[in-house]
Amino acid sequence: MTADHDRASTVLAGASGLDPLSDVLRAVRLTGACFFRIEAGSPWWAEVPDAAAVAPCILPRAQHIVSYHVITSGRCWAGLADGSGLWVEAGDVVLIPHGDCYALSSEPGPVGRQPLDAAQAFFRAVAARELPFTIREGAGGADVELICGFLGCDALPFNPVLTVLPRLLRIPSAPEGESDRLGQLVEFALAEARERGDGGDCVLLRISELMFVEVVRRYVRSLPPDGSGWLAGLRDAGVSRALALLHGQSARSWTLEALAHEAGLSRSALAERFAHYVGQPPMQYLMRWRLQLAARLLADGEAKVSAVAYEVGYESEAAFSRAFKRAVGVSPAAWRKRV
Repeated sequence: MTADHDRASTVLAGASGLDPLSDVLRAVRLTGACFFRIEAGSPWWAEVPDAAAVAPCILPRAQHIVSYHVITSGRCWAGLADGSGLWVEAGDVVLIPHGDCYALSSEPGPVGRQPLDAAQAFFRAVAARELPFTIREGAGGADVELICGFLGCDALPFNPVLTVLPRLLRIPSAPEGESDRLGQLVEFALAEARERGDGGDCVLLRISELMFVEVVRRYVRSLPPDGSGWLAGLRDAGVSRALALLHGQSARSWTLEALAHEAGLSRSALAERFAHYVGQPPMQYLMRWRLQLAARLLADGEAKVSAVAYEVGYESEAAFSRAFKRAVGVSPAAWRKRV
């Protein structure tokens, strides 16, 4: 068991606990999948089907696909199949985190008109690097320019970032006077694409991941002071400390009393504030977080199920296996084979 335990410990070594957002992004296996630029002239229409339909073309082993688009110039409409939508302009980012079918276009219109086989062929070509980095859409001059990113990640057993994001999200440009890291990453990506140096594809995919992280950070900063949700909880001192403790010592036999004491709150205050921001009691969150860590260990390593169970805080393999199957619908062994 020692060798298995060492392998599991190595996988979890990156979980600092001091930065719960980084812990989550590591645990959900964020992976750059697809990254390109669009120049569009009116009238134009670019549609992306339901992510489940194109995921096999972009990143076949990904459990879930998140897409985002940085508007570098001009203005366009972003709409979902249910008719909802919004205008986005230069400096904005539009994020589609839940895999909905959507379209970006010069004007609002019904979504769902593009044949699925055409969309799949397009994404196969992009993933295979058979298309140029900059893709032209529409007619005439370039009224709008976009950077398009598609990322793979885990949605199960537990991705607290995804759970709090709306289906369609506009993140405005950085306020005047604030450092525009996202803009710097865009410029880096464009320079890399123009120069096409050795390892350029790998660099662009890593930039895509960094851009997504910066988008999430910008979203956190834009949340209202009285907002709720896991990301808003990172800005509450007590809840943030509690999350850091649970992430940093996930295998510990926590009680609400012990967690409240170390977070510097009373039991009732912690329970109330944690439920307000995170949407569930601390011990339920801990159970779900342990299962996400376990899913990562099962996917990335060869440790026995018993070693994984022990590493994330379960005293028996049987109890862990029951909890895991209840959360994701398959046994730990079946999960490992599937991913």
